[in-house]
Amino acid sequence: MKRILLLFGLCTILYTSCAKRVVTTTPTQNTRVVVVKKAPRNHKVVVIKGRRYYTWNGNRYRKTRNGYVLVKVR
Repeated sequence: MKRILLLFGLCTILYTSCAKRVVTTTPTQNTRVVVVKKAPRNHKVVVIKGRRYYTWNGNRYRKTRNGYVLVKVR
């Protein structure tokens, strides 16, 4: 009986999810969100600190499900 409980406990520890909690902030009323549906042909892909950004016209954008969102890279 002890072996079964030990195996069950070990299996629950090994096979549980290691998902992290992601906290997002909602934009305030003063913040404007610019979404571009399609990137132009002359866009460039730049990797900064391991993240992929798309640049054109001197601005950087992140790709989302809804399109490309204008971001400030710090």
